[in-house]
Amino acid sequence: MKLKQLESLLGNLDQFTEPKIDLEQYPTRPHIASRMIYTAANTFGDITSKVVADFGCGCGTLGIASALLDAENVIGIDVDSLSLETALSNAEDLEVNIDLVQCDIHHLEWRGPVVNTVVMNPPFGTRKKGSDLDFLLKALKVASDAVYSLHKSSTRDHIKRVALRDFNATSAEVLCELRFDVPQMYKFHKKKEVDIAVDLWRFTP
Repeated sequence: MKLKQLESLLGNLDQFTEPKIDLEQYPTRPHIASRMIYTAANTFGDITSKVVADFGCGCGTLGIASALLDAENVIGIDVDSLSLETALSNAEDLEVNIDLVQCDIHHLEWRGPVVNTVVMNPPFGTRKKGSDLDFLLKALKVASDAVYSLHKSSTRDHIKRVALRDFNATSAEVLCELRFDVPQMYKFHKKKEVDIAVDLWRFTP
């Protein structure tokens, strides 16, 4: 599947109907999600025929993209039941199979590497400091091959230092910087849309 086709399919997915600010729920836009998963699949071989977990899967965008690029199995994990219902509907609409699990990432009891690749758009840690790193730590514990994750570019030095020094990652590489367009979703948002600079990272456990 070509990149444009993948982006087009992801553009048809339903997103949050009742977003929760405490979970920092923002949709992963098609142009970011498609490039993230396409790169993981075609540059590094980390999606096709692999077992992929989508942490904090929300409405399933990254997991569905992985399934469209022929992942062997996709597991989407989220604490929010409404989001999982949307993810299931999205997967059914595109006729792909993903397993969905309602679970707080902090309480995930997987032991050791149980998936090949983790893909995620974690909370940026704006509402709850350190939540982005909580996701990264758990991902590095359960992935055998790679972790792909989005983090604010302003945290780049900190993310790299913590991943290598404290989380025992063997590599931490920024693949590219992207513009994450945040729509006006919550009452405190004053602007119709805001662009945030984010890094697409590839970590190896």
